[in-house]
Amino acid sequence: MKTLLIVIGLLAASAVQAQQKDMGFFITSVGLGKGADLGGLKGADAHCQALAKAAGAGGRVWRAYLSTTGKVPEHARNRIGLGPWKNAKGEEIAKNVEDLHHHSKISKQAGLDEKGQPVNGRGDSPNRHDILTGSQPDGRAFPVERDTTCSNWTSSSAEGSAVVGHHDRLGLSDTEAARSWNSSHPSRGCSQDALRSSGGDGLFYCFAAK
Repeated sequence: MKTLLIVIGLLAASAVQAQQKDMGFFITSVGLGKGADLGGLKGADAHCQALAKAAGAGGRVWRAYLSTTGKVPEHARNRIGLGPWKNAKGEEIAKNVEDLHHHSKISKQAGLDEKGQPVNGRGDSPNRHDILTGSQPDGRAFPVERDTTCSNWTSSSAEGSAVVGHHDRLGLSDTEAARSWNSSHPSRGCSQDALRSSGGDGLFYCFAAK
């Protein structure tokens, strides 16, 4: 009996490892601890890669789903490859970029971190459902009219702002914006405290681009 339990345990562990290697999407389990200062896109990508590696999926090329603004903006939708993407449990999030932005399956149940664990949402303590994106609903950057990326992910000031999405699809009202996974509202600032004050924690989405 003991041998059978060991075999079952090993098979289960192997199945989990296989799913992790096939993983193409996750929400960061932790931020960088400096609010929306992620070290720019380079620092955010490196964080995605490091978390994926620790989870057994470091063999893929990981990119943060973040937009930047400026004379040559970078659009989050163009950074993440072509898809399809699955979460750590092997559940498909989207088939391709268009599917992601029109029929995304990101939710409280499917929007898992790199360890396959759910991320706190509205109603949990603490609420961590504000996910940094700096993006419009179609995954493109905003026009340069106001700060929507906390100075392109280099600011941890109480000033400035970054657009966030709700991974749990819940907000203060039942509006399209409140239900948006990638473009719900601007943050109250760029510091860790400012992000936490509206239900965030400096987390962001990571996708396997290759």
